[in-house]
Amino acid sequence: MKRSWVWNQFFVLEEYTGTDPLYVGKLHSDMDRGDGSIKYILSGEGAGIVFTIDDATGDIHAIQRLDREERSQYTLRAQALDRLTGRPMEPESEFIIKIQDINDNEPKFLDGPYVASVPEMSPVGTSVIQVTATDADDPTYGNSARVVYSILQGQPYFSVDSRTGLIRTALMNMDREAKEYYEVIIQAKDMGGQLGGLAGTTTVNISLSDVNDNPPRFPQKHYQMSVLESAPVSSTVGRVLAKDLDEGINAEMKYSFVDGDGLDVFDIATEPNRQVGVITVRKPLNFERKKSYTLKVEGANPHLEMRFLNLGPFRDTATVHITVEDVEEPPLFEPSFYFVEVPEDVDIGTTIQMIYAKDPDVTNNSIRYSIDRSSDPGRFFYVDIATGALMTARPLDREDISWHNITVLAVELNNPSQVGSVSVTIRVLDVNDNAPEFSRFYEAFVCENAKAGQLIQTVSAIDQDDPQEGQHFYYSLAPEAANNPNFTLRDNQDNTAWILTRRSGFRQHEQNIFYLPILIVDNGRPMLSSTGTVTIHVCSCDDKGLVMSCNAEAYVLPVSLSRGALIAILACIFVLLVLVLLILSMRRHRKQPYIIDEDENIHENIVRYDDEGGGEEDTEAFDIAALWNPREAQVVLKSRQDMMPEIESLSRYVPQACTVDSSVHSYVLAKLYEADMDLWAPPFDSLQTYMFEGNGSVAESLSSLQSASTDSEQSYDYLTDWGPRFKKLAEMYGATEGNGALW
Repeated sequence: MKRSWVWNQFFVLEEYTGTDPLYVGKLHSDMDRGDGSIKYILSGEGAGIVFTIDDATGDIHAIQRLDREERSQYTLRAQALDRLTGRPMEPESEFIIKIQDINDNEPKFLDGPYVASVPEMSPVGTSVIQVTATDADDPTYGNSARVVYSILQGQPYFSVDSRTGLIRTALMNMDREAKEYYEVIIQAKDMGGQLGGLAGTTTVNISLSDVNDNPPRFPQKHYQMSVLESAPVSSTVGRVLAKDLDEGINAEMKYSFVDGDGLDVFDIATEPNRQVGVITVRKPLNFERKKSYTLKVEGANPHLEMRFLNLGPFRDTATVHITVEDVEEPPLFEPSFYFVEVPEDVDIGTTIQMIYAKDPDVTNNSIRYSIDRSSDPGRFFYVDIATGALMTARPLDREDISWHNITVLAVELNNPSQVGSVSVTIRVLDVNDNAPEFSRFYEAFVCENAKAGQLIQTVSAIDQDDPQEGQHFYYSLAPEAANNPNFTLRDNQDNTAWILTRRSGFRQHEQNIFYLPILIVDNGRPMLSSTGTVTIHVCSCDDKGLVMSCNAEAYVLPVSLSRGALIAILACIFVLLVLVLLILSMRRHRKQPYIIDEDENIHENIVRYDDEGGGEEDTEAFDIAALWNPREAQVVLKSRQDMMPEIESLSRYVPQACTVDSSVHSYVLAKLYEADMDLWAPPFDSLQTYMFEGNGSVAESLSSLQSASTDSEQSYDYLTDWGPRFKKLAEMYGATEGNGALW
């Protein structure tokens, strides 16, 4: 059917600012005769709120301000009713009201402000960043949303594409080191840029990124440095810096020595944080050997860009002069370690090694040697204070101590604070000085019913020596038992021997114990031997050879003697022994002289000085027993050990060659060892070495041999008043006519 509605498509402009409602359009039905019998009704989106309709005429008006950017169209429904009956005159119809756009929105940069970067020295036209502006107006209607870009600030360095908003470099050779940051303002204008269009702006912060276009350069061509000769390896000598205007990886620097006389003495490395060249000590320095070094150091960029090589070279050199400063150094041993092998039978005073140290300083002070006694607590060795000759001071025994690790000290004579040390390892070589002996005490048993040739014991020996070819022992019966009728010996040639019976028919009641001496000889040079005795018991055994009894008393005691009788006999013997001891004790007390109470025993040691004594600490020169029994004093004095001839004592420890050559060290060491080993000999003054001694020394005499004693003015005349009992003491300590006091 032909449509009964009569109406056009409705359009309405946005942003209407008038006071009257904005006419939109008119609805009309062909059934409307103009008499007001038709009533028009409007429903749908915005009906009654945004849009109204005259129910008699069908005119539609907009009663609110419309914004296309908020809503571009409204869908409504219209209906014509009979005013009297309310009956629809025609079916309901739907129509659309479109909001027509006007240029009421300026372009906006939703992502601004922008931050961008472009490498310095980039060619003209290098893309930097693309900016985009959006316009809320309808792009399909007119030019309201047609945007054009332009640059307001940033020329002549950059340009922008008017259509796409792409920013490019516009100036060549832009240098970051001259100017790094740029602020560019971009404008976007709608209406195709025509007059009357709306515009928006944004800021683009552009920075120039660094490229390696600047070679490194040393600010100074000569460096002066100094270092102590005692500086340890890897210690810092100084720093050099080649400046580079670039940054980051482009400013990285690699330092190296390219020439000079200290290439093997010093090292140079780059400090990563500051790109500084750090010069360090590579080898120990020695002022006396070389006092200065000259080095040529190079700083270079490891990361290069080929297009900037024409700006190079990207390396630079400088000269470094290093002065070594002298330091007082301790004595230096040559070599730095000593290994000495010495046989254990070496004579006391024998020089086993010459130790040598020197002052490494220019002054070349004299050296004095000594041994660190904590490394030689047994005092087995002695070193000559002036020559460094290391000698034995005591007999060596490999079986006791096979290795000695001592420390020899060297002190500068004019500067005792400078002390050097060296380790000396001494290996004591073995000498066959120990005879072999049984590995344990052997006690064998032989049965009465044993037969000839029966094995009763296997013996073995040990030797504290350790020959290089190994231990081998030879066994045989001692000469006094070579024709022993009871037992024989078989050497097994494996360091063991068998003891065999030579006969049968042993009887306990005849002899229940045999002692068999066995000679053991080692294979050393010279061969040493010892005799060990094996105790062999005769025992009664059963048929299987198991020992039943080895007690011979069963055959000797009467059968009728009971256990009680045996105990009584032993008790009587014990009582008799006690009586004998008591009688002897009483007789001994009867012969002893009267002794005063111990608390009242006031006396002093009597020292006899009619011969040369051992010094002020000599308390053994006179036996104190002389005070108890003066009659025995003569016997005691005859046994003084310090009165023995010196030639005889030396002959035991010092070779005759030493006495002939007048070896002072050997003589003193031998005498010292003799005094140390002899518990009854008086003490000797220790040997000391002084630069000055005697009346000419500031310290005067440092020896105790002629030192004055505060007791020299002591008077002992009061001893004569103590009675007859102290007569002897008064005669020795009291004043005598013509002689004065005795000391």
